Amino acid sequence: MSIRVMLPAAFARHTAGTKQVESAASTLPLLVDDLGVKFPQLGAHIRDEDGKLRKFINVYVNDEDIRFLGGDTYEFQDRDEVMFIPSIAGGC
Repeated sequence: MSIRVMLPAAFARHTAGTKQVESAASTLPLLVDDLGVKFPQLGAHIRDEDGKLRKFINVYVNDEDIRFLGGDTYEFQDRDEVMFIPSIAGGC
């Protein structure tokens, strides 16, 4: 099984410019671990002190928010496209 992970430009400095990577991870926690191994700087940026995905990062599977698919318990399917999107905040 293989999934395609799309990484936004905001993460480029943590991935040496890599915008897409393949993974055999079956769940989100395993994918976060896999990304941390492939890109240690990214792993430190997207994981909190407990090793879990930080709350400000949204994850979409085939354009569907993973929270509505079961979150950490959702099992990826072969050829799923997973996108990591950091929340944007700001203003006055």
